[in-house]
Amino acid sequence: MKKQFITTDFAIVLLSVACGGLALLLALASPALFVVALVVLGAVGLVLTLNIYRMRKTIANILHGAGYDDSVTQMSLARLTMPVLILSGKSIVWYNDAFLNDVMHGKETYLQSIYRVLPGFDAEKISAPGGQALEANGRGFTVQGTGAFSGDGLYIAYFTEDTDLKQRAAEYSLSRPVVMRIVVDTYDEVLKELKDSEKARISSEIDSVFETFIEATTGFLQRTSASRYIAVMEEQNFAKIVESRFDILDKMRDVGTETGIVTLSIGVGRGGKGFRECLEMADSALDMALGRGGDQAAVKSPEGFEFYGGVSRSVEKRTKVKSRIVATALRDIIAQSDSVLIMGHRMTDLDAMGAAIGVLRICKILDKPAAIVVDRSRTLATSVIDRMCQNGYAEDFVSVQDALDGVTTSTLLIVVDTHIPTLLESVEIYERVQNVVVIDHHRKMVGHIDNAVIFYHEPYASSASELVAELLQYTGGREEKPTPLEAEALLGGIMLDTRDFAINAGVRTFEAAAYLRRMGAQTQNVKHLFDGSLECYEAKAKLVAQAKIYKGCAIVAAEQVESDSAVVIPQAANDLLAIEGVQASFVAVDTGNGIMISARSMGEVNVQLIMEKLGGGGHLMMAGAQLQDVSMEKTKSYLMAAIDEYRTNQNKE
Repeated sequence: MKKQFITTDFAIVLLSVACGGLALLLALASPALFVVALVVLGAVGLVLTLNIYRMRKTIANILHGAGYDDSVTQMSLARLTMPVLILSGKSIVWYNDAFLNDVMHGKETYLQSIYRVLPGFDAEKISAPGGQALEANGRGFTVQGTGAFSGDGLYIAYFTEDTDLKQRAAEYSLSRPVVMRIVVDTYDEVLKELKDSEKARISSEIDSVFETFIEATTGFLQRTSASRYIAVMEEQNFAKIVESRFDILDKMRDVGTETGIVTLSIGVGRGGKGFRECLEMADSALDMALGRGGDQAAVKSPEGFEFYGGVSRSVEKRTKVKSRIVATALRDIIAQSDSVLIMGHRMTDLDAMGAAIGVLRICKILDKPAAIVVDRSRTLATSVIDRMCQNGYAEDFVSVQDALDGVTTSTLLIVVDTHIPTLLESVEIYERVQNVVVIDHHRKMVGHIDNAVIFYHEPYASSASELVAELLQYTGGREEKPTPLEAEALLGGIMLDTRDFAINAGVRTFEAAAYLRRMGAQTQNVKHLFDGSLECYEAKAKLVAQAKIYKGCAIVAAEQVESDSAVVIPQAANDLLAIEGVQASFVAVDTGNGIMISARSMGEVNVQLIMEKLGGGGHLMMAGAQLQDVSMEKTKSYLMAAIDEYRTNQNKE
């Protein structure tokens, strides 16, 4: 159908009338032109007659479905059972009976605006291949158009009713399976010391919470072992659980005794193609929840992970069976390698360096060439590195480039104190080696190293140095032990992450410290590793003085500090916690190589969740992040937005 099928005829009519008027004026002005005027008027009359006839025929053709050039062979729009609408710009100029009855329920809409009749109608969307989904009077339609114009031209819209199809699609989506893997984190620890009658009572309360939880759904829950469950439900039930932000975590936390509370770790798989894929996703999500310290729910879907809860501290596992197993596996993989590289995170701190030195001792016990990769121009562990170099360990520390030159197909990389590839001292080394071992204590994050032959990850541990100290106890004979200097480096890492055993210090933490003390570590020498210059002390004082309180958090956003003063950033964050009313502290400083953020709390605020919003991570009470190519003003706004989101979720939970 041509855009100008009526507008052209109107133009001709108007032109004809204008010419006739001009002819009359000429005849009146000069009698000599009277004959000419009669001829012109005759011609105008003929043109008017022909065009009026043509206009009437065109309009009749439209109303009877013959709006195309070859209208005889086209299906009549008027007789179509499919609703059809003809528009001129935004105005409705014609529709068939199907549109009147099926879409408008008998309500006439001639010459009305389509946007008033059908809010949401979009001329551009209907001309797209998939058309536009619209709802009218409780019924669903897919609208498709042909020849849609942005101006005032005519175009047609076809309506295909798919109400039933959309309802079935919605029902299908709401009935998709959701699989949950549930673990009672503290089952053994809570029930261990109880009498049989108390054990029965606690078990009954746990079962009661689960029964109430599953009765609110159309699914089922089945116990698979003493502390493990599996639940299957529909998507519509799971939506309500998400809306409540997994309040089963809070209800289960109310169950407990004087010996401790009961917490859950939940892994959820949803959006899979079938039950098997959802189950695999649930297993992966449960590993993530446990790796983040437990007492939380991890939901895995094709779009990624979502996390709920995580407000309590990790539960310490007192058994050392896993340490012995990992120590044996680590010995075997080191023995199969021709060389070992040990690497921590960027801006290496005392914990990462202490753990690296401990792993270096394991390699020396096994008589395997090894070296620690560190950028000595960007480290917070200068004190321990200098002390080691002064005592004959200088060749054990290599630069990134030297390490890259020595990588072979049989080189083993051991990563300590981090499990995120982007935070490594050198991502290039990680990508080049074929075998990787990870030893870390930070709560697991999305995007972690997933190709490690050994992934020794224990979020309950105070530090990576604690984990390595345990591994050392199961490596070699009695005469093969760390030197006092190495023991002091490991003890320094433990003291850093526990703030001198004030936080995150469990039974196994003190056992590891006692072992290092027996190996000759002197606490007074360890304390000297934390010594700083007068300039560093002044820099720390300046940072503390710049703090602003925001929603119970002390925030410092400072300009660049000297690289050798970077160690004061976490120290300033620790000192800010001593201020009354401060539940968490965040110190952001431009180090010249990006912005470093150090976050600390005493447990009331989970700083790990806040730092994850900025691409970092850590523990509930100790976390951090490193930002590149971002201004300090932007960093501060991002940090405040993350605190706002955390406080909002905290209020909901």
